[in-house]
Amino acid sequence: MAVPAVHVITPGDHFSPSTGSAVPTVVHGLASATPLGAPRTRVAVARGTYEDRYPSADVLEYDQVRLRRLDRHTDAAAARLGLSRRGARRVLAATLTGQETWPASVVIGHNMPQLVPLVDTARHAPVLYVHNELLRTYSTREAARVLDPAGAIVCVSRYIAERTASRLPVRLRDRVTVVGNGVDATLFRPDERVADETVEVVFVGRMLREKAPDVLIDALVRLNRPDIHVTLVGTVNFAPDAPLSEYERELRRAAAPLGDRVTWLPFKARADVAEILRSADVAVVPSRWPDPCPLTVLEGMASGAAMVAARSGGIPDIVADAGILVSPGDADALAQALDALATDRGLLARQRSAARVHAVAHDWAWARSTLDRELGRLGIDVAPPALAQDE
Repeated sequence: MAVPAVHVITPGDHFSPSTGSAVPTVVHGLASATPLGAPRTRVAVARGTYEDRYPSADVLEYDQVRLRRLDRHTDAAAARLGLSRRGARRVLAATLTGQETWPASVVIGHNMPQLVPLVDTARHAPVLYVHNELLRTYSTREAARVLDPAGAIVCVSRYIAERTASRLPVRLRDRVTVVGNGVDATLFRPDERVADETVEVVFVGRMLREKAPDVLIDALVRLNRPDIHVTLVGTVNFAPDAPLSEYERELRRAAAPLGDRVTWLPFKARADVAEILRSADVAVVPSRWPDPCPLTVLEGMASGAAMVAARSGGIPDIVADAGILVSPGDADALAQALDALATDRGLLARQRSAARVHAVAHDWAWARSTLDRELGRLGIDVAPPALAQDE
């Protein structure tokens, strides 16, 4: 029999369309794809966070407990000694306020290993949802102790699954499974505009060296094609009025030779990003770090943009054979890919079509059905029996 899911996001994060945080976006996507007949999703959210919350789930509010500076030091020392991280657990315990009154649920902690041992396993089934490398500071022994109660360890890509499993004892590795991020293929969709002579390239992401917008600028300066225009959307954080960082100022200096062929936009809410992407012929995700499963990949592809992305982290999993992959940090390779698409408009049209088809097949309904199937395989049922059998 299906049981409801309670998603626990990072304390203080906003379950809101006004934030660019990936985890709330994933939870909203999964919740919005709840199968007919399945219990409505609930999300534990700190009181005082943004009031414009996603309508896809019911909110369980709690009073946030903040991590003290001393807690970071004592937790680090405790980890080295093989002891419990009491500071983290004190903070995370607040997120489970009232769990003794919840109906039997699957409690899904996002990026929070220390939440798992706090879940009342007499009532609930704890699941760890892994969006990043979480266990780098964990010994195998501590990982075993903390995650032993977890019924499943869900990872957003094979890359993250491999990195996570390498930190676990052998007996826990069969609980590791992969559920890739999906996309809202209705919100992110192509427009009906007629292509013109200018190829519109779009980058969406935080303006950080790890995300590598500098590699894109370098590639475009090397190409110096007057028929390519680029729009870069984002700031160093999720604040549209954030002052420019030194890295962002360096980017603008590097882009000076492009003149009016480059447009800079600050952080935008997801609905605004969708509108911007509708004008894209090409979306570029040039991350130089091993990006686990960036949402912008499928969002660009769903918008009908040809995808050019770094062969890094979980990105190859998402792109599959529906886009062009280049070596991370390689401006020459990126320039060659963009040059090919701008020169051969037939190739560009084929890549755009393939990207859209691929993204539609990997929407949030696909991600939710994958999650339900994998949890069911591990003995945790969150989908109605009839639908689970159909899968």
